[in-house]
Amino acid sequence: MLVLGWHGGLNFAGQEDSSSGFAQHDGAAVILRDGKVVAAIEEERLNRVKHSNFFPVQAIRFCLAEACVGLSDLDAIVTDVAEHLFNGTAVLAALNNPALPMVPGREKMAGLFERAFGVDVTSKIHFCKHHIAHLYGCWYPSGFADALAVCLDGEGDGFSGLIANCNTNRIEVLRQLAEAQSLGNFYTKMIGQLGYRRFDEYKAMGLAPYGDPATYDAVFRSMYRLLPDGQFTVVPDEAKWGLLMEAGLLTQARRKHQPFTKQHMDFAAALQVTLERIVDHLIGHFRRATGARRLCLSGGVAHNCSMNGHLLRSAGFEQIYVQPTAHDAGNALGAALWLTRESGQSIPRDTMPTLYWGSDIGSVDDIGERLAAWEPLIMATRVPDVPKVAAEAMAGGAVIGWVQGRSEFGPRALGNRSILADPRPAANKDRINAMVKKRESFRPFAPSVLEERARDFFELPDGTASVPFMVITLRVRPEARALLGAVTHVDGSARVQSVSRTDNPRYHALIEAFGRLTGIPVVLNTSFNNDAEPIVDSIDEAVACFLTTGIDALFIGDWQVTKVARVPDNAALLDLVPRLPQTRKLVQRAPKPGTASFFIESTASSYFSESMLPVSPNLFNLLIEDADGVSARHRCQRLGLGDPAGLSRLGTELFEAWQRRSIQMMPAA
Repeated sequence: MLVLGWHGGLNFAGQEDSSSGFAQHDGAAVILRDGKVVAAIEEERLNRVKHSNFFPVQAIRFCLAEACVGLSDLDAIVTDVAEHLFNGTAVLAALNNPALPMVPGREKMAGLFERAFGVDVTSKIHFCKHHIAHLYGCWYPSGFADALAVCLDGEGDGFSGLIANCNTNRIEVLRQLAEAQSLGNFYTKMIGQLGYRRFDEYKAMGLAPYGDPATYDAVFRSMYRLLPDGQFTVVPDEAKWGLLMEAGLLTQARRKHQPFTKQHMDFAAALQVTLERIVDHLIGHFRRATGARRLCLSGGVAHNCSMNGHLLRSAGFEQIYVQPTAHDAGNALGAALWLTRESGQSIPRDTMPTLYWGSDIGSVDDIGERLAAWEPLIMATRVPDVPKVAAEAMAGGAVIGWVQGRSEFGPRALGNRSILADPRPAANKDRINAMVKKRESFRPFAPSVLEERARDFFELPDGTASVPFMVITLRVRPEARALLGAVTHVDGSARVQSVSRTDNPRYHALIEAFGRLTGIPVVLNTSFNNDAEPIVDSIDEAVACFLTTGIDALFIGDWQVTKVARVPDNAALLDLVPRLPQTRKLVQRAPKPGTASFFIESTASSYFSESMLPVSPNLFNLLIEDADGVSARHRCQRLGLGDPAGLSRLGTELFEAWQRRSIQMMPAA
């Protein structure tokens, strides 16, 4: 049985504006064949919009190609929204845009597929309830024989979570959580006090260990009540703001780009403890009521790695499985698993053993051919033992880009699209932040460790043999904390990935080689992207990130890549072809008669993309001359821009816009 699961919005990137709202964020697609994953990818990896809220047409197209099928070959297509709510979403979209027809949800969905692929799929369409998709997405991949499954997020289908008792014969939903009980929304609303917003929750989690939760414990305790039988209530938003005002906190809220004070750290710490306290109360009740020994977690709240580590250590379960794509993108998988099971098919225990289901980087020859197109900005050399050479570079102090095989499904880079470095010098954290990430200094980097050596450096509870997905914080052994200075957080924890030889033999070989050189079979691992883009997926994206950041060396497949110059000179940049990304548009405004201002603006919501970049008239004219395949230099000649000083300024502006991913720069054909 072939099933396509998808999650996403109703607009097409590059064709329609989706700049308002963030409904159906984190678009993705998954194809299952007889209950096993064939391909899975988030739309953001392909359309380059973080948390993409567009219809995931590129992700769907990719999955079909990987499965070597067309839409007509599928047995079913399913999404993670109840049909009556999808009907409402379709009607609301039409009300907001009079150009859209007022049609039922099923017809609306069929229209999306027919528009993108030219095939009528009306008879294949199915709808799965949002939290049922979360449930199936964590229960079946866990491989457990029985477990308590807990799904917690912001909201979906009018609820904010559910709890179920699962075994191989039956799934029993024990409770659904009302939207008013949403722990995801509670956490998101509270981080506004820290100058953050939706999708910044992980930043507050990273700040929390620097603070003292006792400072604001009384304030947070007044925002909820723990009731018998695992029940709880959370006060309405208006009451929350009143409580913050009474405590004198609203007037001291941090603004974006302001420094973090001790007050902010204490607030984050109290927020994190509050989340863990309520979750302890909820899960503890159902653990006692069911006698469950194993726990499965999903929903966006399950990306709180600190909470997961707390549960692993103290919740009383023998084993915990956290769905690594716990956010809504993972519902493409969950919905497909649900439909497969509803159709009477069994789900194999190894339905999703790893996360390497995305784009393949290509053959050795394909990689070499594409890298050659980037000369003279780079030099590429094929090396016989890439893991050994890369390990030597890291041991010598280099920060490297590492691109291998198929990309990862989900928000974590697990050794196929990663930036890697020596985990020992604490200074490496600040160095990587400065050269690539441009993020807050308090946010930790993660370690990847050989699975067979994980217990030498990290405290794994009995029953936990591996932590392969970087979704749980563990305590670093006290004797290893100073040694692993770049990956040990201020509270002595680390968000660990254990790497097995079976799941990722090349990444395992690299860490093993680094261990032979240094005695430490651990590397610092962070996602391969700068702060303006999703994780790189293709060769071109990897090279672009390499050239526009301070990364020292790049390894793609069997190729070692070096920069000809630390920063590309303007002359070389002008020989590249500039173009607007799919979700950018050029805008000219005249605030007063006789004046003009020029911008590159996003057609995606500001939640997902930098909304506006002011540009010079010269760059605006260069980009508006939509000459496909024509270099910036030749466009300048057409426009009469030949002044050397002006060309130098234009080259600098091109580079800065490229760094912000407001434009793309590609080699000429």
